[in-house]
Amino acid sequence: MAYFSDGARWIEPHEETVPEAGSRPAHLLRGTAELDRPVTAAVVTATAHGVYELFVNGERVGDQELTPGFTAYRSRLQVQTWDVAALLRPGENVVAAILSDGWFRGRHGFERHADGFGTRTAFIAELTVTHDDGSATTASTGSAWRSHPGHILRADLMDGQGVDFRLLDPDWARPGGGEDGWWPVGIGEGGLYDDAARFIAEESAPVRRMEELAPVSLSRPKPGTVVVDFGQNINGWVRLSRLGAAGVRTVLTHGEVLGAGGEVSTENIRAFDFAARTPLPAGQVDEVISAGRDGDVFEPRHTTHGFRYVQLDGAPDDLEPADLRAVVVHTDLTRVGTFRSSDPRLDALHEATMWSLRDNACDIPTDCPQRERSGFTGDWQIFVATAAQLYDVRAFSEKWLRDLAVDQWDDGRVPTIVPSPAGNGPSGRWLDDMSAGSAGWGDAAVIVPWELWRAYGDLDALRRALPAAVRWVDFAAGAAAGARHPDRAAVRPVPAEHEDSLWDTGFHFGEWLEPGVAPNPDPSVDHGIVATAFLHRSATLLARMLRLAADDRADRYARIADRAAHAWRAEYLAPDGTIAEESQANYARALAFGLIPADLRPAAADRLAALVGQNGGRLTTGFLSTGQLLPALAEEGLVDEAFALLFSTGIPSWLEMVDRGATTVWEWWDGVDEGDVRGSLNHYSKGAVVSFLYEWIAGIRLPADPADGEAAYRRVTIAPHVGGGLTHASATIDTPSGPVASAWRLEDGVFRIDVTVPDGTVAQVRLPDGTTSVLCGGSASYACSVDDRA
Repeated sequence: MAYFSDGARWIEPHEETVPEAGSRPAHLLRGTAELDRPVTAAVVTATAHGVYELFVNGERVGDQELTPGFTAYRSRLQVQTWDVAALLRPGENVVAAILSDGWFRGRHGFERHADGFGTRTAFIAELTVTHDDGSATTASTGSAWRSHPGHILRADLMDGQGVDFRLLDPDWARPGGGEDGWWPVGIGEGGLYDDAARFIAEESAPVRRMEELAPVSLSRPKPGTVVVDFGQNINGWVRLSRLGAAGVRTVLTHGEVLGAGGEVSTENIRAFDFAARTPLPAGQVDEVISAGRDGDVFEPRHTTHGFRYVQLDGAPDDLEPADLRAVVVHTDLTRVGTFRSSDPRLDALHEATMWSLRDNACDIPTDCPQRERSGFTGDWQIFVATAAQLYDVRAFSEKWLRDLAVDQWDDGRVPTIVPSPAGNGPSGRWLDDMSAGSAGWGDAAVIVPWELWRAYGDLDALRRALPAAVRWVDFAAGAAAGARHPDRAAVRPVPAEHEDSLWDTGFHFGEWLEPGVAPNPDPSVDHGIVATAFLHRSATLLARMLRLAADDRADRYARIADRAAHAWRAEYLAPDGTIAEESQANYARALAFGLIPADLRPAAADRLAALVGQNGGRLTTGFLSTGQLLPALAEEGLVDEAFALLFSTGIPSWLEMVDRGATTVWEWWDGVDEGDVRGSLNHYSKGAVVSFLYEWIAGIRLPADPADGEAAYRRVTIAPHVGGGLTHASATIDTPSGPVASAWRLEDGVFRIDVTVPDGTVAQVRLPDGTTSVLCGGSASYACSVDDRA
């Protein structure tokens, strides 16, 4: 599809010099179109290298933010189409844009590298007007357009935005405006500019301003400083409507916590330069200089921040709560899941997890909305199944998977973050290149499409994901066969027969962030127990996917899965069901991935429960396996132990986060501890436990391996478990076929449940006393007697 005519040209803003990254201005661009006949229809088609806002005759077009969104720009660039007929008039019309670095040229990721996709920002647009006589007028970006640095002095997604309203011409985007200080634009040619095959339509819901929060408190820790608490950790920005007299400069610093003196602290979200071993500034600082003009409002649309608190230095003395609003900004996902229970702490945990998903769904699934804002593959692999119980993430995830596929290396490795500024090959940066291909992260190529299949049942989407999934498993299997870990070779000079499927070399993050284990990205560490488990899991799922797609390669990957299971068992599993490298994570993963033979599963589950007991009834899992821990116990009949672990408190535990005031899920179990704050307070991965609330407390479960016709909740189990002192719980998931709902309560020793499933859905309803019934669409109520476990 051709999105632009041959006359439309890429234009670059006039830049005599390019400032340091993070301090680059946004540029104003404008062009004109003469219309001499009545208009019946009109659209503007536009996209950018950078982030753009579009204006027609001074009016902002649409309600989308951060357009054109974030994709693998070298291969895929989204194009927006806007209906602008109502904004046009006879005579001169102005089409204009504000253009900033965005993800294309701005600072990006943990180490804050800039110029990831190019060193110049650019914009392309075309206005197409249909007149009442059937004729058409077309006006496109080209050499007649003009450029101005404007009033946005700096704009960076990580560092923040600075505005000087004294430099703003209110008529810059209107006819008759834009007269002084404007320069001819440059014309972009060659390279990416000539590759129109990159253009794609928008593939997911856009980013929008979704909600506004009023301050819950306002304090003045020192003269000239105001600190505002919005009561909720969010992704977005602050809208400030009281700017003061001309020349008043207000600096807004955004953070998740307050320091001892009541000022905003950003120490916990500072990034780190791994090469230099030094911390980097946290960014998230906006500033505004007032023109003293009525009606001016500061709303920095070319950045976002992760924050609960904002500190305003230099703000007007008469600043009031009504002068500020926190604007929640994220992809406009549709809410599908609700959960309620008799324990407000569980409800708060569910709410915190939901907020962490919202805050980290800013056009791509990110790890955190402040320090990194990157599409880490491991995070979404861990959380996508839970996300699908909370929001409709189908198109959002499929868009991201397409970026994963084009950024996949030629040898099948998957970058740690997607989209990857380096594209489908090495970046020349130590950590980026070393970590590409890490087990548990690259497995997103298989696990994410599989979980989307279970939730949404789209076989075409599953087929689209197969090439990347096949290449990943081929890479992992080849890596397992191609080398041995030096430590193993030293102990066992002659390799055992199973070692051709033991993946014990290369860099892997491993379990990552286990309590008491310092994170250590070291390529020499043997993470074979983790990597081989993931090789088995991904090969197993790939074989299932291929069978669903009627692809005759399924048996080959089933054999790879079997060999990896054999290697894992031979190397790590004892005849009594114990694991050589004992940890809660390794037991939970082995049980979840089916690595423990059926006859040894009870013993392995008992040993997992014993390890929990040895840790005072608390968990010790890290990044990869936390969401697997409770189901691993419950599936083996240790439901009471799973409930006890869910309701445990102290560090580490989920409810300790809630008890300590978390409004989002923390990166570290001890994120806030006796005044110390550690790491991001807004990572959703540990919130994968919310699936346990839906699947075991409310009891709504999909088949583990749904056949065609069973996915997307066409076949479902409703089997709540009573425990933890709960007296009632309910959940609803709006599935592609309609709502699935489970609501139960305990009344005088009687368990009563109301169940609703869509027409055409077959539900097996299993009550706590073992009674089973089948419900084929519609609603029904059931009851049974229960013991006093609750």
